[in-house]
Amino acid sequence: MKNSHISSLVFFYLLLVSVSSNLIQESCNKAAKLDPQTIKLDFCVSNFEGNPKAKSATTVSDLVEVSIEAAITNATSIGLIISKLLENKSLESFERDGLKNCSWLYSLAGTCLQGAGKAFKAKNYATAGVDIVASIEAPMNCEDQFKKKKGFVSPLTKENNIFFLLTDISRVFMIIAQKG
Repeated sequence: MKNSHISSLVFFYLLLVSVSSNLIQESCNKAAKLDPQTIKLDFCVSNFEGNPKAKSATTVSDLVEVSIEAAITNATSIGLIISKLLENKSLESFERDGLKNCSWLYSLAGTCLQGAGKAFKAKNYATAGVDIVASIEAPMNCEDQFKKKKGFVSPLTKENNIFFLLTDISRVFMIIAQKG
């Protein structure tokens, strides 16, 4: 009797994992079709298949929340990277100012994403959308900080690109969730 309960639990667990994996794959596929210029299927899928909260998601709305949380975590990580870069005493003032501006932009993006998460949970999709789009501006504006002076390259290009992709996935997932 005990073995049949264990077998049933294992079966339902495997079924749940299969459903969530399909949800991730299907949602990322839809997102890549809705925004093929930005969202790449393999990046989207790999980002969520490694996330335990995404694995337990049962709806696209769950994935919206997970994607917003992932973007907030990423913004925080970028803030830590910037702090580390600012420790370098040999930075030129232009670089230091650019990094400080990027730090502010990512702090603001994190705040916007927190607002987006709350608005989405409250089904205030317009506000959530505005907050997500506002956060998408951070990496572009951060990159622009370093284009102002010839010969300078942003030390955050890779991080900016990843953050842009994560926030855009949140935006597109929200569109998919609203369509039902």
